[in-house]
Amino acid sequence: MRNMKNIINKWNSISLVLRIICGLILGIILGLAVPQASGISILGQLFVGALKGVAPILVFFLVMSALCRMGKGQKTNMKFIVVLYLLGNLLSALVAVLASYVAPITLTLTEAAESDVAPPSGVIEVLTNLLMNVVANPVDSIVNANYIGILAWAVIFGIALKKASEGTKTALDNISEAVAQAVKWIISCAPFGIMGLIFATISTEGLGALLTYGRLIMVLVGSMAFVALVMNPLIVFLCTKTNPYPLVFKCLSRSFITAFFTRSSAANIPVNMELCEDMGLDEDTYSISIPLGATINMAGAAITISTMALAAAHTMGISVDFPTAFILCVLSALSAAGASGVAGGSLLLIPMACSLFGISNDVAMQVVGVGFIVGVIQDSCETGLNSSTDVLYTACAELRDRRKHPENYTTDINIHAKKRKAEA
Repeated sequence: MRNMKNIINKWNSISLVLRIICGLILGIILGLAVPQASGISILGQLFVGALKGVAPILVFFLVMSALCRMGKGQKTNMKFIVVLYLLGNLLSALVAVLASYVAPITLTLTEAAESDVAPPSGVIEVLTNLLMNVVANPVDSIVNANYIGILAWAVIFGIALKKASEGTKTALDNISEAVAQAVKWIISCAPFGIMGLIFATISTEGLGALLTYGRLIMVLVGSMAFVALVMNPLIVFLCTKTNPYPLVFKCLSRSFITAFFTRSSAANIPVNMELCEDMGLDEDTYSISIPLGATINMAGAAITISTMALAAAHTMGISVDFPTAFILCVLSALSAAGASGVAGGSLLLIPMACSLFGISNDVAMQVVGVGFIVGVIQDSCETGLNSSTDVLYTACAELRDRRKHPENYTTDINIHAKKRKAEA
């Protein structure tokens, strides 16, 4: 028993990123060497299932506890964070449009995608879906991971509990801490989960599947890489007036990797919460901004929608002028913000964008089918960009506020992070 405990302690003493990389390499090797060992993939299913299961409860209690503790007039950076989220969506769509002009893509469309889910007919339907999710039953929202509903009811209950007794607030804090501890235990299993996830991909799709539709993948991934490594650092620099890349790479190394393999912004919420805590950010802010970002901060989705819609236009021989393309950017940015409330995510929003060019739904659904083919890489990169940017913009807003109003902060942002590292 003691030897087992020592092994676990030594394993946990290794950096989580290094452990994840080990799991990634081992998953690739096993996927190529023993693809028939399907039992390995269950590790990935268990990991993603555990994250998805605990995330709604974590978000509900963290947001409610933070709001009921928030004093009157207490300052947060939420307004600026929301502006960054929406601006990021728009600029990402613009990057995708420019990339599509530089490297226009044509597709081979043969048969429509098989899907039982009808795409939304327009922006009005997307917004209607969002509003209906806001007023959904709170218990049903938690059960079905409806994060719009979870956020709405957590805010309502949190504000209503401001005048509750200290004992009630303490109980909420204790529940939040208990759920957070459970999340930490789950995250410590990430290397095994990611090993299972990458094994499932390699054993069923093979390495060759990742190279299919190479030109389309290059434009999609290239646009996302440009946003992650050029556009986002520029936004951080303009806000903080400091070298943005240490912060950018920290978010990418901790948040992007897990989101890439889980392919779920919702499942990555606990990972982002822990990263914000390690960075010493204000819990009253990130406990709200992270789940909100998983809902509306969809830069990767905006890139996918814009790129695929323009690929459809090029395939059909439709000439798209820049004013029309800019309208597409706005449409993509707005619809991407509602992607999490639409069954099928960003791919099923492609027909709505295609309708801007008068492309029929039959053709648009064939483009959706192509989207599912490249989804092995596209969806992973999209989710990684979306999720890592949630933490980046949250940290960016706080660093900007610390620079402008240092008198509002009594400790350095790195003190808590150094303390956590020393404890580890």
